[in-house]
Amino acid sequence: MSDRSFLALHALRIKGFAKADALADLAGLDLETVETQLDERLSRGHAQFREARALWQLTAAGRSAHADELAHEVVGLDRETLAARYQPFLRLDKRLKELCEDWRDNDCASADIVERLSAFDSDAQQVVKGIGEVWPRLSMYASRLAQTCQRFASGETKMLTGVMCGSYHDVWMELHEDLILTQGIDRVEKGSI
Repeated sequence: MSDRSFLALHALRIKGFAKADALADLAGLDLETVETQLDERLSRGHAQFREARALWQLTAAGRSAHADELAHEVVGLDRETLAARYQPFLRLDKRLKELCEDWRDNDCASADIVERLSAFDSDAQQVVKGIGEVWPRLSMYASRLAQTCQRFASGETKMLTGVMCGSYHDVWMELHEDLILTQGIDRVEKGSI
C-alpha cells in the first residue's frame, strides 16, 4: 500500500501543476491530508505554491525525489505482466483519440458520442481492472473514469474533453502518465508521447 506522502507527490508529478483538491482526487486522499503532505514537500523544497492561482508545482528537487521514491514504490512490480496489460490500453488510447476528435468536430452534444463513450468506458473498465490486478494502486482510475462518463452522459458536455476539469480525457491522460511512470517507459523511445 502506497504511503500518503508518496501518493501526494506522485499526483503532483502526474499533473505537473494543480490545485490541492485536484491532487486529492487523483491521489485518492482527503483534501486535508494532501494539503499537509504538500506543505511538508514545500518545506523540503520538493514543491512550490503559486499563491495567485492556488496552484502547486513540482520543483527539480521534487522530480528527483519522486524518481527515487517511485523506484522504491515499484519494487516487486511484475513488469512483464503489466507490460502485457498495457498493450490493450494503448489500443483503447487510439479509440479515445478518435472519439474526442469526432466530439470536437461536432462541437455539440450527440447521442452517438454518448453511446460511443459509454461503450468505450465499458471496455476501459475491463482494461483498468486487469491493470489493477497487477498493480492495485492503478485500479482507482476505473471509478474516476466511470464517474466522468456518467457526468458526460448526464449533459455535462465539458466532461469528455474539457481541460483541467477532471474530464474523461483528463483522467485517461493521468492514467496514461501513471502507467508510463510506473513502468519506467522512455516516452520518446516507445513513442508514448
